[in-house]
Amino acid sequence: MPQYPNRQFLDFEQPIKELFEQIEQTKLLAEKNQKIDYSATINQLESSIVEKRKEITQQLTPWQRVQLSRHPDRPYMLKYIEKITTNFTEFHGDRSFSDDKAMIGGFADFEGETVMFIGQQKGHTTKMRQQRNFGMAKPEGYRKALRLMRLAEKFNKPIITFIDTPGAYPGLEGEERGQGEAIARNIFEMIRLKVPVICIIIGEGASGGALGIGVGDRVLMMENTWYTVISPEGCSSILWRSVDKKEIAADQLKLTSIDMKGFGLVDEIVEEPIGGAHWDYVEAAEMLKKVILNNLKDIKNLSPESRINSRIEKFEKMGFWTEQPLVEMAGIE
Repeated sequence: MPQYPNRQFLDFEQPIKELFEQIEQTKLLAEKNQKIDYSATINQLESSIVEKRKEITQQLTPWQRVQLSRHPDRPYMLKYIEKITTNFTEFHGDRSFSDDKAMIGGFADFEGETVMFIGQQKGHTTKMRQQRNFGMAKPEGYRKALRLMRLAEKFNKPIITFIDTPGAYPGLEGEERGQGEAIARNIFEMIRLKVPVICIIIGEGASGGALGIGVGDRVLMMENTWYTVISPEGCSSILWRSVDKKEIAADQLKLTSIDMKGFGLVDEIVEEPIGGAHWDYVEAAEMLKKVILNNLKDIKNLSPESRINSRIEKFEKMGFWTEQPLVEMAGIE
């Protein structure tokens, strides 16, 4: 986990930054005046940081949770893979066009069992973000994901997907190669997979980019993430012709984990370390691992047919609608 001063702070995390600065100043004083013991002061400041993190976490707005989901220090898929699995072997290519680095996947040992892990990866440096296309997969990325899902099904191995994307790649080349069809095909095929499937939103969960690997027996959502059809900025631009209303849009979209759980669109919220997953990678991974194991155990007890039927029933019930009788629609009395 990065330490101050390399750590990056969001605007509402500034009080925490100030406490870190006080610790650094106190450590400098301790070096200059070695006869004075400053350990009690440092310990008190460190306790204040934990309390401030807790205070901020309890007062987060929807927009602030969106910001936390995008935090530059937040762990991405490969970090979780590193912390909770061993012997991860990545597979490449969709066997048709190319290898999309925004979508990664492969087998790994997970608590004594071989599991297929698939998900979006953004990258922490500018160069890696460009190589990963900021986590925005192209059609070949979704086709690679489907190829790996079928491979897992062939060998009867569970599938775990990590969702973290601002959306599928929106460029012309993506549309030329069938972006919509690739995502739709994944949704259609995932609903019929015979093996256990767990989908986890670990960061951003936007639109079809998330749904392309988001159909499973269990859909989990980490505490400080979001899941909706469009980003707050995109919604603000459409409704108000400006991104300045993004905070209002975030509130109106009802995109937080609490909202999604209330709507029945996700099955469980995964708690994060105080202040967010970026504060402690090990603790965040352990929290996630525990929830995955519990859900995987439950799903394994079902037969393949039961899993498929439950999956279909689960997603058919999503949303709110009313049906108008055909007679009334035609205006016939």
